[in-house]
Amino acid sequence: MSWAEQIFRGQLVFMKSVRLRLLLLALLPLVVLLPVFLGTAMVRWADKFDALLIAKVASDLRIAEQYLQRIQKVSGDELTALAGSVDFARAGKSGETDMKAYLEANRLRLGLDFLKLVPLREFQEKGRQSTIVTGSADRKAVTSIDIFTRSELEWLAQDLSERAAIPLIATEAAVPTDRLTEDRGMVLHSAIRTDLSGPRSVLIGGMLLNRNLKFIDTINDLVYRRADGQAESQGTATLFLDDVRVSTNVRLFENVRALGTRVSAIVRNTVLGEGRTWLDRAFVVNDWYISGYLPIVDSEQKRIGMLYVGFLEEPFRTMKNTTYFAVFFGFFIVIGLSVPLFFWLARGVFSPLERMTKTMERVEEGNLDARIGPVGSRDEIGQVASHLDTLLDQVQERNRELSEWADELNDRVEKRTRELKEANKKLEETFKQLVMSEKLASIGEITAGVAHEINNPVAVIQGNLDVLQTTLQGRATDVADEIRLIDEQIYRINVIVDKLLRFANPGDGTSFAERTRMEEVMEDCLVLVQNSLTKSSVTFETDLQDSPAVHINRSELQQVFINLMINASQAMKSGGHLVMKVKSEVREGIQGTEAIIEDNGPGISPEIIEQVFDPFFTTRQGSGTGLGLSISQTLIQRAGGMITVESEKNRGSRFFIWLPAMDNMSEKKI
Repeated sequence: MSWAEQIFRGQLVFMKSVRLRLLLLALLPLVVLLPVFLGTAMVRWADKFDALLIAKVASDLRIAEQYLQRIQKVSGDELTALAGSVDFARAGKSGETDMKAYLEANRLRLGLDFLKLVPLREFQEKGRQSTIVTGSADRKAVTSIDIFTRSELEWLAQDLSERAAIPLIATEAAVPTDRLTEDRGMVLHSAIRTDLSGPRSVLIGGMLLNRNLKFIDTINDLVYRRADGQAESQGTATLFLDDVRVSTNVRLFENVRALGTRVSAIVRNTVLGEGRTWLDRAFVVNDWYISGYLPIVDSEQKRIGMLYVGFLEEPFRTMKNTTYFAVFFGFFIVIGLSVPLFFWLARGVFSPLERMTKTMERVEEGNLDARIGPVGSRDEIGQVASHLDTLLDQVQERNRELSEWADELNDRVEKRTRELKEANKKLEETFKQLVMSEKLASIGEITAGVAHEINNPVAVIQGNLDVLQTTLQGRATDVADEIRLIDEQIYRINVIVDKLLRFANPGDGTSFAERTRMEEVMEDCLVLVQNSLTKSSVTFETDLQDSPAVHINRSELQQVFINLMINASQAMKSGGHLVMKVKSEVREGIQGTEAIIEDNGPGISPEIIEQVFDPFFTTRQGSGTGLGLSISQTLIQRAGGMITVESEKNRGSRFFIWLPAMDNMSEKKI
């Protein structure tokens, strides 16, 4: 570290130390006392805010309770008025049929789920609620909310048991249960004794509260009135049978109500177990609500369910958080304004040092043009600033010289690199052309020898075969297939030699495509190579399915199959297993036929699998020309198909030959 840097860093430490002490002396009361005051005030405000929310939900719960009581009273009054009406008495005198019609009409008018006149004994036996009637005064209906079993619901009305059944949904934090369905019904009902059909008759009517969405939505709308233009209520209401939601506007999903979900264990124990009203926050289905739960008792004063109202906690929590943020943001604004004010007051002292600090930061970021400039002071600080500017001038000049040398060197290196790349590219292209020319020249010489050395013996074989056929005539029936195959293979040899000549010296030679079935060609090939496979200890299996005919020269396809079979047997030197399949296959939306030749030999290494179809490439040095797969690929591609290979090291290879279906095409020259 130079002496200039040491001086600069020492001045910087001194400046920071003095500035820090000044800030502490000036801002300590503001930084310490104000946060304590704000924190205390916010805690008290939050407690009052939470208490206000609890008071609101308590008021909401009281409104819902009063509405429920009013519904019970109205239900009893309506039943009392009905039992004492002249029409009721007239219907009773007209007979049972008229009475049923009269009761059904009034049931619909009053919006009840059931309304029936039954003997007192039947009511006591099946209705189970004898205390309602026994304890009532004459001409006065008694109303209660009770839980009815499935059989009791069926007695009241045929469809009530099905409407009451609600599948239970597993709910987090609820009391564990093995039940799958809540099939009981919570019923608000009224009953009154009447002497219309004798002194021991009972008129009973009421409504099922399970799935009674109109009932619960009415409570919700009454408690949480919607504001103008508001899409939906800001609160929720629910009726519980025991701890199961049987009527609610709480949503499980967007359009699915949370029927069948259950209340948490802590709420259940407080309300149903201890009989206390719950006024606190609670987790309802999938979110936190400010909630009120009130126990509901039946005609025997047993706790059978709960009435719930509540509203989302999130908007109010957001409001509290926003208030917290606003207060703390205001606090930090005050602090942020105070600190610059004190800095401004001390600016006359610290201005030169701050300019030096900023200049050094810009230099560290790479801006070598940054300078302190005149500071308006002739003391030691002014001298240090001037000396630093001089040092920066020297550093910038040396950096400029180094940059020029580096740029010139880079230009020379890039130019030389481009020249070397171009020369290397030309050399590679020239080398490839030379290698290909030498290979083509070699194949030309080989082709000439093949044409001379093979065609003559083949002609002799063909001549003797003709003599043999002429001599044997009708006696050759047992070996007719073998003679036919020999004749075809002689023709195939001639075609192969011709193709080899055309591969080395392309011309206008032609062959004719024909309608060919792959599975038939594969069977013929097996006859030809079976002896070779047996000698090599290679077992084989076939799966030759009836497949669409293809358009290819039969001999050329036979050449491809035999080449792949022989290659596979040669790869499995110590014996192995060969699988040959033919099946229908669709590729890129085109129907065709695919042949698969698969062996379990040593496989092809990933390094050379991309080269197996290249001309002259062979892994059997000294025993192969490297033309078999290349010629096979050419033959298949001419027919509009494709040949591919998959292989895994030490797990064998699979060759796929695919050709498009002929689709009633006529034979054409290719």
